[in-house]
Amino acid sequence: MDRKEFLKGIGLMGLAATGVGLFACSSDNDALTTTDSNTGSSGATDVTSTSSECAVTNSETAGPFPTNDPEDLERVDITGDRTGVALAINLVIRDVNNACAVLQNAIVDIWHCDADGNYSEYGGSGMQSTNYQNYHFLRGRQISDADGLVKFQSIFPGWYNGRATHIHVHIYNTTGTSLLVTQIAFPEGDDSAVVAVNAASDYGYTKGMSGYTYNAYDNVFSDGIANELATLSGSVSEGYTLDHIINVKA
Repeated sequence: MDRKEFLKGIGLMGLAATGVGLFACSSDNDALTTTDSNTGSSGATDVTSTSSECAVTNSETAGPFPTNDPEDLERVDITGDRTGVALAINLVIRDVNNACAVLQNAIVDIWHCDADGNYSEYGGSGMQSTNYQNYHFLRGRQISDADGLVKFQSIFPGWYNGRATHIHVHIYNTTGTSLLVTQIAFPEGDDSAVVAVNAASDYGYTKGMSGYTYNAYDNVFSDGIANELATLSGSVSEGYTLDHIINVKA
């Protein structure tokens, strides 16, 4: 059974029971080709490397813009019609109940805002004035492989008032039971990718850092970001690679 059929089976057996509905629009995308090991000035390491810590990654809110019906959004390239600095996302899922061994066949949904800080599937209200209710960019689903790995191709997220740069993640087991809702935080600092990208007006990032909410002042990250902070390598011109480990209780 291929991965798409596996997903559809899960949708019928499990996700419907958890309130995850069917999605009316989907598209297949070519698989992202990247290496698992990324090194550079940022100190990025092999995405499959283990951590000395084996505790569940912090749980965070899914809202206010969760994916409405993610089942048919199985795709590696989640960019859609958005433009921005390229971002390859490599996530490893591990099971705390199995000594943090990698977890195969975990269902992983991710979503984030575009360069302007807007989300697809929402808008036309005070929370987001730009209406993207009929769009589905920057949202996707993958199933973890034998190394616990999922890969996505996207663009570097922008930011919006009150929030630091972040990516949302929702992880389910094979029957569709929710294991964890969390968020990925980005390293900050004068030489960080966050600063470099937000100065890249040629790529569509027009806000700069004026009014930006840093991790330390982001209420969602008020419980700390030690186990939510990603590793980034790359550059604006070549694109960035994000590596991150997420621990769940499977």
